[in-house]
Amino acid sequence: MSDGCIFCQILAAKAPCYPVHETRYTRTFLDIFPAAPGHCLIVTKKHYTDIFDATPESIGLVGHVSTLIAHAVKEELQCDGVGIFQLNGAAAGQTVFHYHMHVIPRNEGDDLKIHSRAPGDPDELQAMAERLRQRAYSMRIDD
Repeated sequence: MSDGCIFCQILAAKAPCYPVHETRYTRTFLDIFPAAPGHCLIVTKKHYTDIFDATPESIGLVGHVSTLIAHAVKEELQCDGVGIFQLNGAAAGQTVFHYHMHVIPRNEGDDLKIHSRAPGDPDELQAMAERLRQRAYSMRIDD
Protein backbone atom coordinates (compact mmCIF):
# COMPACT_ATOMS: atom_id res chain seq x y z
CA MET A 1 0.00 0.00 0.00
CA SER A 2 1.15 3.49 -0.82
CA ASP A 3 -0.01 5.97 1.85
CA GLY A 4 -0.51 8.85 -0.59
CA CYS A 5 -2.40 6.76 -3.15
CA ILE A 6 -6.17 7.37 -3.23
CA PHE A 7 -6.80 3.90 -4.67
CA CYS A 8 -4.81 2.29 -1.83
CA GLN A 9 -6.86 4.37 0.61
CA ILE A 10 -10.08 3.11 -1.03
CA LEU A 11 -8.83 -0.49 -0.86
CA ALA A 12 -8.01 -0.03 2.84
CA ALA A 13 -11.49 1.44 3.48
CA LYS A 14 -9.91 4.78 4.43
CA ALA A 15 -11.64 6.60 1.56
CA PRO A 16 -15.15 6.06 0.19
CA CYS A 17 -16.08 4.65 -3.19
CA TYR A 18 -19.08 3.40 -5.14
CA PRO A 19 -18.27 -0.32 -5.48
CA VAL A 20 -19.33 -2.31 -8.52
CA HIS A 21 -17.38 -5.60 -8.39
CA GLU A 22 -14.60 -7.33 -6.48
CA THR A 23 -12.35 -10.37 -6.92
CA ARG A 24 -9.44 -11.61 -4.82
CA TYR A 25 -7.09 -9.46 -6.90
CA THR A 26 -9.12 -6.49 -8.17
CA ARG A 27 -11.75 -4.01 -7.12
CA THR A 28 -14.04 -2.15 -9.50
CA PHE A 29 -15.79 1.07 -8.55
CA LEU A 30 -17.24 4.15 -10.24
CA ASP A 31 -14.99 7.05 -11.11
CA ILE A 32 -16.19 10.00 -8.99
CA PHE A 33 -15.18 12.29 -11.85
CA PRO A 34 -16.91 10.32 -14.61
CA ALA A 35 -16.29 10.96 -18.29
CA ALA A 36 -19.78 9.46 -18.76
CA PRO A 37 -22.38 7.96 -16.41
CA GLY A 38 -21.25 4.42 -15.59
CA HIS A 39 -17.50 5.17 -15.94
CA CYS A 40 -15.80 2.37 -13.95
CA LEU A 41 -12.25 1.92 -12.69
CA ILE A 42 -10.73 -1.53 -12.21
CA VAL A 43 -7.77 -1.42 -9.82
CA THR A 44 -5.30 -4.01 -8.62
CA LYS A 45 -5.49 -4.73 -4.90
CA LYS A 46 -1.71 -4.70 -4.77
CA HIS A 47 -0.14 -1.32 -5.46
CA TYR A 48 1.68 -1.05 -8.76
CA THR A 49 2.49 2.39 -10.17
CA ASP A 50 1.79 1.54 -13.81
CA ILE A 51 2.14 -1.15 -16.48
CA PHE A 52 5.94 -0.97 -16.15
CA ASP A 53 5.71 -1.86 -12.45
CA ALA A 54 2.82 -4.37 -12.55
CA THR A 55 3.26 -8.09 -13.05
CA PRO A 56 1.97 -9.72 -16.22
CA GLU A 57 -0.42 -11.75 -14.04
CA SER A 58 -1.90 -8.61 -12.47
CA ILE A 59 -2.30 -6.98 -15.87
CA GLY A 60 -4.02 -10.13 -17.14
CA LEU A 61 -6.43 -10.20 -14.18
CA VAL A 62 -7.44 -6.58 -14.73
CA GLY A 63 -7.96 -7.33 -18.42
CA HIS A 64 -10.03 -10.40 -17.55
CA VAL A 65 -12.31 -8.42 -15.24
CA SER A 66 -12.60 -5.66 -17.86
CA THR A 67 -14.51 -8.05 -20.13
CA LEU A 68 -17.13 -8.65 -17.43
CA ILE A 69 -17.44 -4.96 -16.57
CA ALA A 70 -17.64 -3.97 -20.25
CA HIS A 71 -20.49 -6.44 -20.78
CA ALA A 72 -22.28 -5.24 -17.63
CA VAL A 73 -21.93 -1.57 -18.63
CA LYS A 74 -23.09 -2.18 -22.22
CA GLU A 75 -26.08 -4.31 -21.19
CA GLU A 76 -27.18 -2.15 -18.27
CA LEU A 77 -26.74 1.23 -19.98
CA GLN A 78 -27.60 0.16 -23.54
CA CYS A 79 -24.72 2.29 -24.82
CA ASP A 80 -23.43 2.11 -28.39
CA GLY A 81 -19.96 0.99 -27.30
CA VAL A 82 -17.52 0.77 -24.42
CA GLY A 83 -14.06 2.33 -24.27
CA ILE A 84 -11.35 0.45 -22.41
CA PHE A 85 -8.43 2.70 -21.50
CA GLN A 86 -5.23 2.14 -19.57
CA LEU A 87 -2.79 5.06 -19.19
CA ASN A 88 0.85 4.91 -18.08
CA GLY A 89 2.72 7.98 -16.89
CA ALA A 90 1.71 11.62 -16.67
CA ALA A 91 2.60 12.21 -20.32
CA ALA A 92 0.02 9.56 -21.27
CA GLY A 93 -2.67 11.14 -19.09
CA GLN A 94 -2.32 8.99 -15.96
CA THR A 95 -3.49 11.01 -12.95
CA VAL A 96 -3.57 8.34 -10.22
CA PHE A 97 -0.34 6.40 -10.08
CA HIS A 98 -1.79 3.00 -9.19
CA TYR A 99 -2.28 0.50 -12.01
CA HIS A 100 -5.90 0.67 -13.19
CA MET A 101 -8.13 0.46 -16.22
CA HIS A 102 -11.01 2.71 -17.24
CA VAL A 103 -14.22 1.21 -18.63
CA ILE A 104 -16.27 4.04 -20.14
CA PRO A 105 -19.69 3.76 -21.82
CA ARG A 106 -19.72 5.51 -25.20
CA ASN A 107 -22.50 6.64 -27.52
CA GLU A 108 -22.43 7.93 -31.06
CA GLY A 109 -21.45 11.61 -31.04
CA ASP A 110 -19.74 11.53 -27.62
CA ASP A 111 -16.55 13.53 -27.28
CA LEU A 112 -13.62 11.23 -26.58
CA LYS A 113 -12.53 12.02 -23.05
CA ILE A 114 -11.22 9.87 -20.25
CA HIS A 115 -11.14 12.33 -17.36
CA SER A 116 -13.64 14.90 -16.17
CA ARG A 117 -13.19 17.85 -13.89
CA ALA A 118 -16.80 17.75 -12.73
CA PRO A 119 -17.62 15.40 -9.87
CA GLY A 120 -20.60 13.12 -10.27
CA ASP A 121 -23.71 13.58 -8.15
CA PRO A 122 -23.35 11.23 -5.11
CA ASP A 123 -26.95 9.99 -5.31
CA GLU A 124 -26.61 9.26 -9.04
CA LEU A 125 -23.26 7.53 -8.48
CA GLN A 126 -24.77 5.36 -5.72
CA ALA A 127 -27.74 4.38 -7.90
CA MET A 128 -25.47 3.64 -10.88
CA ALA A 129 -23.10 1.56 -8.76
CA GLU A 130 -26.02 -0.54 -7.52
CA ARG A 131 -27.34 -1.09 -11.07
CA LEU A 132 -23.94 -2.13 -12.38
CA ARG A 133 -23.16 -4.25 -9.30
CA GLN A 134 -26.38 -6.21 -9.77
CA ARG A 135 -25.67 -6.66 -13.50
CA ALA A 136 -22.03 -7.65 -12.97
CA TYR A 137 -22.83 -10.21 -10.28
CA SER A 138 -25.58 -11.72 -12.40
CA MET A 139 -22.93 -12.56 -15.03
CA ARG A 140 -20.31 -15.30 -14.72
CA ILE A 141 -16.60 -14.66 -14.40
CA ASP A 142 -13.94 -16.82 -12.82
CA ASP A 143 -11.51 -15.10 -10.49
